Amino acid sequence: MDKKLDLREALKWINCAALHYQDWVNVGMALKAEGYSVSDWDAWSASDPGRYHSGECQRHWDTFRGSDNPVTGGTIVKMAMDAGWRPSGGGDDYEIDWNDAIGSRKDKLKVVDESWMEEKDIPAPPETMDGAKELIRYLKLLFDGSENVGYVTHSYINEDGKHVPTKGNYDRTADQLIEALSKCNGDVGAVLGDYDPEAGAWIRFNPLDGKGVKNENVTEYRFALVESDTLEIGRQYSLMLELQLPIAVMVHSGKKSIHAIVHIDAKDYTEYRKRVDYLYSVCEKNGMQLDKQNRNPSRLSRMPGVMRNGKPQYIITENIGCKDFEAWQEYIEGINDDLPDPVNLKAEVQAGLPDLAPELISGILRHGHKMLLSGPSKAGKSYALIELCISIAEGIPWMGLQCDIGKVFYINLEIDKASCLHRFDDVYKALGIEPKHQDNIEIWNLRGKSCPMDKLTPKLIRRAQKMKFDVIVIDPIYKVITGDENAADQMSAFCNQFDRLCTELNCAVIYCHHHSKGSQGQKRSMDRASGSGVFARDPDALVDMIELPIPGETRDVMIQNMKCAKYGEYLDMWNDPWRDDMSELEQISFVSMEARCRKVGNDQARSWMMREVEKAEEALRYMTGWRLEGTLREFKPMSPRYVLFQHPVHREDTKGILKGLKAEGEKKGKAGKAQEARKLSAEEKREQEKADFDDAVANANGGEPPTVKHLVEWFTKDEDDPPKEDTLRRKLKKYGYKIDKNTGFITPNAARDGL
Repeated sequence: MDKKLDLREALKWINCAALHYQDWVNVGMALKAEGYSVSDWDAWSASDPGRYHSGECQRHWDTFRGSDNPVTGGTIVKMAMDAGWRPSGGGDDYEIDWNDAIGSRKDKLKVVDESWMEEKDIPAPPETMDGAKELIRYLKLLFDGSENVGYVTHSYINEDGKHVPTKGNYDRTADQLIEALSKCNGDVGAVLGDYDPEAGAWIRFNPLDGKGVKNENVTEYRFALVESDTLEIGRQYSLMLELQLPIAVMVHSGKKSIHAIVHIDAKDYTEYRKRVDYLYSVCEKNGMQLDKQNRNPSRLSRMPGVMRNGKPQYIITENIGCKDFEAWQEYIEGINDDLPDPVNLKAEVQAGLPDLAPELISGILRHGHKMLLSGPSKAGKSYALIELCISIAEGIPWMGLQCDIGKVFYINLEIDKASCLHRFDDVYKALGIEPKHQDNIEIWNLRGKSCPMDKLTPKLIRRAQKMKFDVIVIDPIYKVITGDENAADQMSAFCNQFDRLCTELNCAVIYCHHHSKGSQGQKRSMDRASGSGVFARDPDALVDMIELPIPGETRDVMIQNMKCAKYGEYLDMWNDPWRDDMSELEQISFVSMEARCRKVGNDQARSWMMREVEKAEEALRYMTGWRLEGTLREFKPMSPRYVLFQHPVHREDTKGILKGLKAEGEKKGKAGKAQEARKLSAEEKREQEKADFDDAVANANGGEPPTVKHLVEWFTKDEDDPPKEDTLRRKLKKYGYKIDKNTGFITPNAARDGL
C-alpha cells in the first residue's frame, strides 16, 4: 500500500458500529500489515461505545503474526470507498480494476432510494400453524425428492448465553422426510427429534451428499442465505422486495430477522462464491448490513414450522422477485447502466434547444466527437496527425481547415520517444510555425508498453482526467485492436472504447487506420479502411486520404518552376537586375536562369545555391499528391481537398496541381480514356509490381515486420492465382528484403534504398 494514502483518513469514513466482528478484526490486521500502530486501531474502535472494551485491541494485535494471504490496506480502502470516500493528494493514484467505472463509485449497484422507500407490512403467521405442512412446503420448494437434507433440532448454550446448533442430521432424503411428515399428525418432533422451544430449529438450504455438513458435502450450489439482524424487520422485508431478490422462500426467524433463501444456481463452488459476493455487495450498497458468516453454501437457516421462544418460525412468502440469479443480475446492471433518461422533444424545444458543441476542425469535427483518418501506407498518416496536433495546439489551419485552439493528448504507440519528439520538432520547423503554445501538447510514449484498447482505456482515463484535454489522438490503432478487425460485433465493442473516452473525458478522439490492400480508386472513401465497415460508420467524421499519381510531365514542370524561383531568389540576393534584362520566356526557362546565376556572385555562393536547388529537386521527385475526402455526420458533405506531401509535412495544393488527377483504378473521364487504355511499358510494370510488393510487406502483419506466411495470406485473400511461397521468396530477394534466420521476420536489406 502506497504510504501516501493515509489509512487513518479512510477510517473516518468507516462506521465501526455497523461492522461485523470479522470486518472489525480485518481492519486491525490491515493496519498492522501496513505499519500503523495499535493505538490507531484502538482510537477508531472507541467510536463504537456499545462494543468497545479497553485493552481488547491490544490483545488481538499481539496475535496478528501475518500469513501467506495477509489482509492489507486495500481492505480498508475498499470499505471507505464503498462508504463514499475518495483518496486525495497522492492517494488519487490508487489502482483500479479493468471493470471499474471511472468516476464516482459510491452509487454503483445502487437500486433503492431508502429515503423514498415505502415500508410494507410483513404477512402475519397462520392463526393455527401446522408445522408439518409448513416444513413439507419448504422441502418441496428447495429440494428434489432424492436429495439429502441437513437439519438440526438440538442445541447447547455457549458462554454468551446463546443457543448454538449442533452438527445435526444429514442422512435422510427430502422424499423420506416428506413421507414421514405427512403421517405425523403435525408432530414435527416425532420425525426430526424434539427441539428446544426456546431455541427453535434449523435446516440447511442446499442438498448434501449424506456424508457430512461441510462445504465439500454440498452437492448443488443452488441457494444462498440473506439475513440482516441490524435493521428493523419491517425494513428488511421492504428492502428485499425493492431489490427484486430472486427469493425461493422467505422465512420469519421467530425473532428479529428474516431468512431469505435466494437463487444462486452456480455450477461450482468458485462461481457460487463470486455470485454470493455480488449478491452481498448489492444488498449492502442498498442499506442491508448482512451477516457475512452466512455466505457458506452449507450454512444453516431457520426451519419453518417450529416455535422459538413463543414465536413461530414460518414461511412469509415464496417465489418472489426475479425468476433466477442471472435475471436478477441483469435487472441490477440494467438499473445501473449509466444511460441517460429519455427527453421529451416538445419540452426540449420549448425550453430552448441546447447549444451544439463548438467546431474543433472547421466544417469537419466538433468538440467531444470522434474522427478517423484513413489512408494507405506511405501517405504520411502519422505526420498528418502530428500536424493536426500542432494545428489544434496553436489554433491554426490543418491542410487548409481552421482548427480551434485546445489541449492535445497524443498517444504514441509506434515509434520510440526520441523519434517521436524529433518528429514534432521537425514538423514545427517545416511548417515555419513559432511554437507559442507548445505546452498544449502532452505526449504519452507507449511503444513496447501498449495493451489492448479495453485495458488501455481505464489507464488513459485515469491519467487524463485532471488535464482537461480537448482532444486525444491515438496513433495507430492497429497496435491496440482487440479481436478480429473483420468481425463487426468485435469491432463495435472495440470502437465503444472511443465513446467511453469521449464521454468520461469530455473530449474529442482522433485515430488513424490503414486501407485494405489493393486498388482503392474504385471504392467510396468510407469503404477503403481495412476490416469491418464499423470503422467507417462509427466515427462522426471520416477523413480519407487517397494518392493521386503525379504524371511525369507535371512533376517536371513543378521542378522547372521551382528552379526558376530559387534562381530568382539568388539573383535578388545579389541585387541583379535580371527582371529588366531577361525576357519573359527566359525568366521561366531554368536553363536561362541558371546561366544567368553562373555570372553573378562568387564560387562559394553559387555552390551553396546549387546544393539548395538539388535538395529541393530531390524533395519534389519524392513528393506525393493526395486527395482528402470526408464522410461527415454533423456537417454538409466535404468538398475534396488536395494536398502535397513533402516529408515531413502536407501542404495544401493552392496552385491546382492535383485537381483533375485520378487515383489508381478510378474511372477516368472521356479525356483520360485514351491514356487509361495505353498499355504500361515494361519499366512501368516493374515499378507497379515493386510498389504492390512493398505495400504487402508494409501491411501484411498490421504494420509489423511480416513472415513469409503473412505474405502468402495477404496475396491469397484477393488473388485468384496467388503466388507460391517459393515465388515470394525470390521476389523478396529481388526487391531488397531479407528473412531473419532466427525469427522469420522480413526486413529490408541495407542496400535496398538503391533499388
